[in-house]
Amino acid sequence: MNTAILGTGSYLPREVLTSAELGDRLGVGEQWIMDRTRIRERRVAAPDEATSDLATQAAHEAIRDAGLTAADIDLIIVATSTPDQPMPASACLVQANLGAWRAAAFDVEAVCSGFVYALVIAHAMLVADAGPHTALVIGADTYSRVLDYTDRKTAVLFGDGAGAVVLGKAPHGRGLMASLLGADGAAADFVQVPAGGSRRPASHETVNHGEHYFAMKGREVRKMAEQVLPEVVVRLTESAGIDLRDVGLIVPHQANGVILEAMAASLELPRDLMHVTVDKYGNTGAASVPVTLDDAARNGRLTPGSTVLLVAFGGGMTWAGAALHWHGPARHRKDPSCT
Repeated sequence: MNTAILGTGSYLPREVLTSAELGDRLGVGEQWIMDRTRIRERRVAAPDEATSDLATQAAHEAIRDAGLTAADIDLIIVATSTPDQPMPASACLVQANLGAWRAAAFDVEAVCSGFVYALVIAHAMLVADAGPHTALVIGADTYSRVLDYTDRKTAVLFGDGAGAVVLGKAPHGRGLMASLLGADGAAADFVQVPAGGSRRPASHETVNHGEHYFAMKGREVRKMAEQVLPEVVVRLTESAGIDLRDVGLIVPHQANGVILEAMAASLELPRDLMHVTVDKYGNTGAASVPVTLDDAARNGRLTPGSTVLLVAFGGGMTWAGAALHWHGPARHRKDPSCT
């Protein structure tokens, strides 16, 4: 028994924040942002939208795409580093929003690698247990809530969004072919929100010092990402017993357009082998891979019978990959944005 993706969905908030507007706000100009990130615009959640709201919208799309209802879902996993609140899990809020009362629900926190981590966990749970048959796997982040919009090193990179897939049991020869997960906790301070947890609980001091904002060591992260992402691709193909020339599409985490260009150059990838959405959505954290996968589905990039690689790199530091034998229908669907 194996698992395969039965449907995909995504949700991007209505508000668009362009690099021209953000560049003016930061005093650096649009071209400065474009040269360093290749990001033209990103989405910003409305004041009344939290991570669980974005996740719920993406989930509705994925369930509908799979031809199922919320009552058919046995498991919900939400990958996020920006939950609605420290507890309960955002997945439980999504369960209630959907009315998926049969589903167990919990969150996964591996920052931008979180969705692929969650996908691999859901696969293992479905294969190990005869009871559950379907899992809703969601990546969702609302980074606008933790960004310091005076910090040009981080404010230019991130956007809000959510992506989801429905994973179901499938015969061998379909679905997941290989996966890998990795981490290096010695580099944990490369990407962090320093305060708000049990080590540095919220206080007047932490708020005054801006320690609840997202902080990143950009050069170190970029250097590590440019090394690790190509390695994940190579190791995935080796584990799946295929050649890179056999891959139909690579869906990478949309960390930064320059990092993706470096990855493509390192692997000598054909220009159209990697699906890219960073220019219009920015880095949406754990949502990045499923949003980009759904975008590929909507644009007819996923061919039945082809091999698709999902690769990600995130804070922790973490990295993850999954090789899929795609058997979903090739299709063109509507834009996921709320219009």
